[in-house]
Amino acid sequence: MAVGSIATRGRTARQTWKQSKFGSWVTTTDHKKLGILYVSTGFIFFLAGGIEASLIRWQLSTPNAGHLSPEAYDQIFTMHGLTMIFLFVMPTMAGFGNYLVPLMIGARDMAFPRLNALGYWLLFFGGIFMYASFIFGSAPNAGWFSYAPLTEASPGCFTQGVAAMSAQAQAQFATQNLQLSCFSPGQNPDFWIIGLNLLGISSLVGALNFIVTILRLRAPGMTINRMPLFVWMTMITSFLLVFALPSLTVASFLLLFDRHLGTHFYQAGAGGDPLLWQHLFWSFGHPEVYILILPAFGMISEILPVFSGKPIFGYTFVAWSGVAIGFLSFTVWAHHMFAVGLPTVAQAFFASTTTLIAIPTAVKIFNWVATLYGGKLRFHTPMLFATGFIAMFLIGGLNGAALAVVPFDYQVTDTYFVVAHIHYVLFGGSVMAIFGGIFYWFPKMFGRQLNETLGKIQFWLFLIGLNLTFFPMHILGILGMPRRQYTYPPNLGWDGLNLAASIGVLILIAGVLIFLWNLVRTFMKSGVGMADDPWDAFTLEWATASPPPPENFKTIPTVRSRRPLWDMKHPDKADWLTEGH
Repeated sequence: MAVGSIATRGRTARQTWKQSKFGSWVTTTDHKKLGILYVSTGFIFFLAGGIEASLIRWQLSTPNAGHLSPEAYDQIFTMHGLTMIFLFVMPTMAGFGNYLVPLMIGARDMAFPRLNALGYWLLFFGGIFMYASFIFGSAPNAGWFSYAPLTEASPGCFTQGVAAMSAQAQAQFATQNLQLSCFSPGQNPDFWIIGLNLLGISSLVGALNFIVTILRLRAPGMTINRMPLFVWMTMITSFLLVFALPSLTVASFLLLFDRHLGTHFYQAGAGGDPLLWQHLFWSFGHPEVYILILPAFGMISEILPVFSGKPIFGYTFVAWSGVAIGFLSFTVWAHHMFAVGLPTVAQAFFASTTTLIAIPTAVKIFNWVATLYGGKLRFHTPMLFATGFIAMFLIGGLNGAALAVVPFDYQVTDTYFVVAHIHYVLFGGSVMAIFGGIFYWFPKMFGRQLNETLGKIQFWLFLIGLNLTFFPMHILGILGMPRRQYTYPPNLGWDGLNLAASIGVLILIAGVLIFLWNLVRTFMKSGVGMADDPWDAFTLEWATASPPPPENFKTIPTVRSRRPLWDMKHPDKADWLTEGH
């Protein structure tokens, strides 16, 4: 009786915990709450990555600066890259996907709710693990790509391997390779390996969940060619993750074996090949670029039609060009390796495929512009961020196409030109799209609308700040400033450009502070009535209450076109009457 009583009290305590405000979020399997947790966690890491970027620009704002030690600088620029890619953009896009995909396809939840929760908590603790490395003075310090053999060594890790060699081989290894092997001792790369594999498992379980949800749980009548374009891009991104992540996993485990088990997969002096790391890493790393940008394409493809008052131009081309990008992204990785001595035929192949992948990307840009043309444009904050995205991503795409030209790539490889390119793609692209998405879907998530005036001020600060920060880096790269440069002497022509870039970061910080104030101001206001569909939108997520009830829809809607909500509001002009389905 006493045992039963204890068990009953335990069950009651657990139930009370799950129903508490804090406990309900910790134990939730609701895709909407998990989506908000993903986005919130990503934004916290965005602030951390922004602080790291500010420290980098502080160090480089003047010649011969000594604000940071070389060791601290290496750790900060490495963690900045890892944070923005793996702990901000990917989780935030996953958060929007978690929140919106079931609503957009008329489903009750994700296919595997518990697996969904596992994915979030792996991300959360993977991020905590990565940042705990600072406490031990062992933050990753070899760049977000952690090139081998610079990451190979660990104290004593080569002793076992060398002991197994013949005396002659030991002597050769000691004279030719031991010094290089011990370049990066300590735990720093171990945090990189373990942390990224935790984050990789999170991404993989999330990707599988998205694929099953999209393919199996769509509302009646929602065929593949009627899905919202954000759902399309999320599905393509999920397949990219499933096929790209194994390459990173294999590369990192071989590195772990080299560091701790005496193997030499990446050691040229012991029969390995350092280029193996680059091939394995970049066969993940270039699809990763599209993993980061394809969901942004989907966001823009949802925002532009609504604020243009017309359907997306060329829906089929936009959707299937995303599929083409997904396939082609696995054929271009070695354009990161033009300077390593690839055979001419390999250089020609990868230069050609890199140029070819610009075609489906350009198709999207032309379709977005055609959507704007002749529309009844409403320049609310989401629309500003969407149009800013098009302009900034276009710059990032054009300088990326320049890097496909092998002789030019020789000139600027590993310089600040490459830094400019990736930041125009990821900040001018992914970050602008994310903030556009936040302003667009915030009323859906919280039943409140962010202040439009503050949002527009933030947009212009971002637009000015990112161009002032990153455009001078093109010139710095052409002038020969290497990336990952700790400091530099005066009178090389770099001083003014670096100062301008650092001032640009201050403007970006001002934009972030405006956004934080907008958030605080919005949540501090007492609840005010707001329409469930404040934007007169097209897709199903706006067909339910804002925020949605736990079950999403009272009854699962039937879909007859690509704009189901618009059809409900305008039955006399419904798309399905003319769509030919």
